[in-house]
Amino acid sequence: MFNDIGALELVTIVVLAILIFGPDKLPKVIQDVTGVIRKIRAFSDSAKQDIRSELGPEFKDFEFEDLNPKNFIRKQLTENEDLKEIRSSFDLRKELTDVTDAVNGKEPDAAAAAGGALPAAAPGAGPDMVKKPVPPAQEQRTRYDADAT
Repeated sequence: MFNDIGALELVTIVVLAILIFGPDKLPKVIQDVTGVIRKIRAFSDSAKQDIRSELGPEFKDFEFEDLNPKNFIRKQLTENEDLKEIRSSFDLRKELTDVTDAVNGKEPDAAAAAGGALPAAAPGAGPDMVKKPVPPAQEQRTRYDADAT
């Protein structure tokens, strides 16, 4: 609940509480606040129990935390058998290499398609033997027209 309050904020709150309520009234105010928090927690726990009892035995596994969309999606993704089968058959690394090869205009290598590994460099291939992309021909480029802008 108060996970994002740092030490400086906490000290500021304590100093403000002492200035507002005074040192003699501060313990009574703290007791009142903690009592209200306990009553709110007890009320919410009893409301949860009432809702569970009204839902019946078919909702015995129901948790209120599952109503949070993140928790609901996470639970559905981890417990759904069809999704587990799809996830196990999907190889993200292979798909990425296929897309990269398609973008670069290369045919997928047999080694990359089989194991998802990148092909090894040829022995004796140095940095000067690496293929560099060829810029498009001058005729294919569209000229920049300063007057058109």
